[in-house]
Amino acid sequence: MRIHATLRWAAVTAFVLAAAGPATAQSAGGTAGGGADAQVGFEHKQQLSPADELSQAEQIISHMDQSSNTVRRQLEQARAARDVVKTLCLNDKLSQIDVATRSARDRQAALQAAVQRNDAELADHQFTVLTEHRRRAEQLAAEANQCIGEEVAFVGQTQVTVQVDPNIPDTDTTTVDPNQNPMPVYTPPPIVSPTGG
Repeated sequence: MRIHATLRWAAVTAFVLAAAGPATAQSAGGTAGGGADAQVGFEHKQQLSPADELSQAEQIISHMDQSSNTVRRQLEQARAARDVVKTLCLNDKLSQIDVATRSARDRQAALQAAVQRNDAELADHQFTVLTEHRRRAEQLAAEANQCIGEEVAFVGQTQVTVQVDPNIPDTDTTTVDPNQNPMPVYTPPPIVSPTGG
């Protein structure tokens, strides 16, 4: 049993080293095969200083405010056109963008406090969360551009056609004739009373 476990670990280690070997050789040697740069499937996170994160946070908040203003203008246009469906959709997206923006502002304040305390780890965390709020706001703005109004959703008049099966009987068959089908009589079970011993 111990030999099998040792062989299994040796195989896993050999596989990892074999897989890592070409990747490290390519990164150390520049290009592989004289062509374009080879790239491993992992994205390296750009390392920013806390001061740079703070300035990026300002740009992120500004971009989120612009997205909010754009959706707000679309909402005003939908209200002016009295398009109820599009108004509801845009109002929902705008509310979610505003929530993301408020949360991003809270993270920006926490980022600023972390930078003042020289806490780089906390600053990185706050900046990462702030970036996720930006992505969410961008997604919501894209969804707001896809809100469909009622004039596009409903084309033409609706016409309803009803067909009745001719094999359905004309008489009501839900009533029961007691002479034809007598109802069964159910007797309740006997009542058992506790007896004292």
